[in-house]
Amino acid sequence: MYNLMASNTQTAASAPEFPWWIVLVEGIFALIFGIFLIAEPAITSVFLVTVLGFYWLIRGIFSIIQIFIGGSSIHWGWLLFLGIIAGLVVLRHPMYATILVGAVLVIVVGVEGLIMGIVGLFQAFSGAGWGAGILAALSIIISIILLANVWLVTYYLPYVIAIFLIIGGISAIFFSFRLRRA
Repeated sequence: MYNLMASNTQTAASAPEFPWWIVLVEGIFALIFGIFLIAEPAITSVFLVTVLGFYWLIRGIFSIIQIFIGGSSIHWGWLLFLGIIAGLVVLRHPMYATILVGAVLVIVVGVEGLIMGIVGLFQAFSGAGWGAGILAALSIIISIILLANVWLVTYYLPYVIAIFLIIGGISAIFFSFRLRRA
């Protein structure tokens, strides 16, 4: 037993350290984007969706290369549509795409929460307990609210994302300094 503990200590000591400055840079960028989303939500949202459009376009080009190389189990039509066409549409119409991407995100989260809530209710009635049932019911209620007010929730989505980015950015900055001292 002693040898097992000694080998675990040696393995942990030889593991490469994560660079603290990467966490610091991520935290700073998250904080900056969070502040921009609070100050100018429309412009920042359009910028972020445009970046997403460039990502989809570049990913689509690599998907086309992957079609000819092989090794993809996804039909080539989906690879083409999800990459090139989606990227071009977003880049061609950034304002509409910003609204549409936000609405689709709200709908996906609402449907996912509804499905998870229904599954949670089945689990609660199968013996998972009252806690699981209460959380499942809350998930269903929140999902119905999201799906009933898609456009209103889409309007406030940049502010919600901004709050998460600001909190996450501040946390990452503090954590990076803790990593540096360690």
